[in-house]
Amino acid sequence: MFPVREDEPKYAFLQDKDSKSENRYGMPIELTIDGDALRDQSLNINNDSDIGDNPNRYKQHGFYFTADNCIACHACEAACSEKNDNAGHIAFRSVGFVEGGTYPDYRRQNISMACNHCDDPVCLKGCPTRAYTKFAEYGAVLQDPDICFGCGYCTWVCPYNAPQLDPVEGTVSKCNMCVDRLEVGLKPACVSACLGNALEFGVIENTPEDRSQIESQIPGFPDPSITQPNIRFQQTKTLNRDMKRVDSTAIKYHRDDDAGVYQPVLDEKHGKTKHWGMKTLLSSHENAHVMFTLSAQAVMGAFVMLIVGGSLFELPVIKAVQQSSAFIPLLIMMFVMMGAGLYKLNMHLGKPHRFYRGFNNLRHSPLSREIAGVTAFFMGLAGYTFFSFFENGFTNLLAGASAVLGMIGFAAGSYYMYKLYRIKARPFWDHWQTASTFYGSMLSLGSLLIAIVSVVMMSNTYDLIKVLALIAAIGLVIEAIGLVFHANDLKNGAGEGQAAHYELSTTFGKTYWLRNALLVLNIILTIVISSTSLTGGLGIFVGVVFTASLITMAYLGRIIFYALVIPTTMPGAFFWKNKGFVDHARESGLADMQQLGVAYERHHKFDVAELMQTVKENSLADMIAQAKAIVTGK
Repeated sequence: MFPVREDEPKYAFLQDKDSKSENRYGMPIELTIDGDALRDQSLNINNDSDIGDNPNRYKQHGFYFTADNCIACHACEAACSEKNDNAGHIAFRSVGFVEGGTYPDYRRQNISMACNHCDDPVCLKGCPTRAYTKFAEYGAVLQDPDICFGCGYCTWVCPYNAPQLDPVEGTVSKCNMCVDRLEVGLKPACVSACLGNALEFGVIENTPEDRSQIESQIPGFPDPSITQPNIRFQQTKTLNRDMKRVDSTAIKYHRDDDAGVYQPVLDEKHGKTKHWGMKTLLSSHENAHVMFTLSAQAVMGAFVMLIVGGSLFELPVIKAVQQSSAFIPLLIMMFVMMGAGLYKLNMHLGKPHRFYRGFNNLRHSPLSREIAGVTAFFMGLAGYTFFSFFENGFTNLLAGASAVLGMIGFAAGSYYMYKLYRIKARPFWDHWQTASTFYGSMLSLGSLLIAIVSVVMMSNTYDLIKVLALIAAIGLVIEAIGLVFHANDLKNGAGEGQAAHYELSTTFGKTYWLRNALLVLNIILTIVISSTSLTGGLGIFVGVVFTASLITMAYLGRIIFYALVIPTTMPGAFFWKNKGFVDHARESGLADMQQLGVAYERHHKFDVAELMQTVKENSLADMIAQAKAIVTGK
C-alpha cells in the first residue's frame, strides 16, 4: 500500500462524506451493492494483498478542474510523471491552453487533462488485447502495458489523448487514477501537487469546497457525449467570443450563445496556398496501414470475383481464368500479397511477437473482429491456393471448404476493416465514404490484379479485359461518389471534420487534386477499355498508363486518409502535444533533447531476446488452448 507520511497535509486527503445516487448521464455512482462478488477484493498493488478501507471505495470518482485557478505551472505534470516514473516523452497528465483577443483585452484559459475514467470507455471497447479494465474500485479505468502489443488503436478512439503510445517501448500506458493513494485515503499526486487549487478529486457530481460549478465541458474540451467522461469543470471568468489554439491544429472555439457553450470551428491559420505535402505523406507513421489495406483489399476483391464469378455463377470469362495456366500463378500472387501486407502490419506493432493477443476482445473490439475476419480469409485463401494444385475429388472438396472459409472471412474482415474507422473522435473517418472507398478499391484493384496476371499468362484475354475494366469502372465510380459526398459534408460541417477538409485543400492541396485528376482519368480509361478492349501496341500502352495511374491514385488517396485525420483532442501548448512542433523536432534533431518531451519512433526494432522470453512463457500448447477457447467461446 502507498505509505502515508506522518506530516501529510490535510488538503492531500479525500474528504467526500455523501454522494448522489446517479451522475448526470443516469449512471449509478455506487458501482456495486452489498454482497456483490466484486467487493472486498484486493487490487494487489505492488503485490500487497491488503484491501483499502476507503468508505467510498466502490463509488465512481472523478477529477474537477477549475480553469479560473490554473496558472500553468505544470506542477501536476511533474508530480504525475515523478510518481509513475515516466520517460521525458510520456506524460499521463498535460497542460494546454487556448487564448483569445489582443492586448489589452487578452484572455487565456489553461486546461489540465489526464484520463477521465469514463463511464463508456471507448479505449476498453476498442483494445483488441483486453489490456483495459474498468474497476468497481473508484470506477478507475486501468491499463496493463504487459498485455498491450502496441497497436495504438486506443489512442485513435480516445477523444482526450489519454492513452500514451511510447514510440520507444512500443506499448501504451496511461493515468491510473493513483488508486494506490486512493486506497489509503489520499488524493491523486497531481491534485495534491496543484499550486493554484485548480485540480480537485472526489466522488463524481459532488461539488468541491469553494466551488460553484460542476460543468461537463469548457472551451477546448471534446464532446462529452462520446465517452461520458468523469471530469467536471468550473470556469466563471468571461472569455472572448473566439478562443484559439496555439498548436498547429486549424481549430478555434467560438461561443454559441444560444447553446451556452463553445463549439470547435475552423481556424484558417495556414492560409489558402496549396502545397504538395509529400514529405509528410511519405514519412507517415501509418504507411504500414496503407500497404496492408491496399494489398488486402486488392486480394479480397480478386478472390471474391473468382469465387462468386467463376465458381458460383460460372461466368465464362472468369471460369476461363480458373481453367487456364494463369490460375495458379494468380492465387500464388494473391497469397504473397496478402502475406506481405499482414507481415508489414504485424511489424508495425510495438510488440509484434504478441500478435496472437489481437483475438482477445472479440466481444467488443472492431479491431479484434477485423483481425479474426482477415485471419479467416487468409487461411481460406491459403487452403484454396494449396488444394488447387491438385485435381481430384477430395482436394476439390477441401478447396471448396477453403473457399467458403475465405468468403466468411472476407465478409467479416472487410466489414470490420471499415467499421473500426467509424470513430467519433476522428470525424474525418467517421463517414460512410470510408466504406465506399474500401469496397470501391476492392473492385478496382482486384480487377487490376486479375488483369495483370491474366495478360501475362493467357493468350486470349479480349473478353476478360472488357469485363474487368467494367468492374473496375464501377468500383471507381463508387469511390468517386463517396469522395464527393465526403468533401461536401466536411466542407459544410464544423469542427475537426471541417479543419481536415481545410488541410486537405491547402497543406495537401496539390496532391489532393492530383489524386482527383487520376481518379477521373482512370474512370475514363476503364470506360474506354470496357467499350473497345484495346489490343496491340495501343492496348499495351493504355494498360500500362492505367496500371500506373490506378496504383498511384490508390496510394495517394490512402496515405491522405491516414495522414490527414484530425482527432478531437484537447489543445496542446507551444511544445507539448503540438504536432507541428513534434514534426519539426524530429526533422531538425531537437528530439534528441530529452527535456523537450519528443522521441523518435524506434520501437520497430525486433527484440529477439524478448521474443524468446515470450515463447518460453507461452508454450505452443498454451497458445493452441487460447486459440481453441476463442473459437469455441469458452
